[in-house]
Formats: sequence, structure tokens, C-alpha cells
Amino acid sequence: MPKLVKLYITQVLIGFAIAAAFVGALLYFNVANLWHLVTHNEAGIIAVIVLWFANGIVFSGVQFAITIMRMAERENDGQGGKRDEIPLMAMEPIPVEAKRRH
Repeated sequence: MPKLVKLYITQVLIGFAIAAAFVGALLYFNVANLWHLVTHNEAGIIAVIVLWFANGIVFSGVQFAITIMRMAERENDGQGGKRDEIPLMAMEPIPVEAKRRH
């Protein structure tokens, strides 16, 4: 298995674990009375699964993006970017004919 695929699968698993902790915290602290809604509704377990899955997609994407960005090599050459001068165009008035309003 390629290293990138293995890295992606690892980050997805971490993201879904973070999502599980997040949804668990939402239910534990009863945010927006979520615990009552989930436990007193027949479709409550489906709502929790969808909430976990949607947050898992978001958290795993963020986890993977952070990991990839941290892999960049640091260039330590003392420069903070391109230091070219900004070209200035000569400002010349352009004659425009305007009709006079009555």
C-alpha cells in the first residue's frame, strides 16, 4: 500500500475518533437539549449516527490537511518573499466627452 494512502486512512480514523469524542461531548453536556431529543425519539440513534458521520468527514479532512501542510520543508534563507519593485504606470489624463444635462 502506498505511503500516502496509509497516511490518509490513518488520518481518517483519527478524524472519526475526534468526531466520536465531539458528539459524545455534545450529548454529555446536553447542548441544545440534544440528549433529550435523541433519547425520546425513535429516530434518535440515526440522528446520532448522521451527526457523527458528518462531523467525521469534516474532522478527518481537517486532520489530513494539517498533516500534509506540516510535511512542508522549511526554507530558511532569510527572505520573506519576493522583493521586486511594484511597477508604477504613468498617469495621464484621458479626455472624455460628456454631454451636458439640461
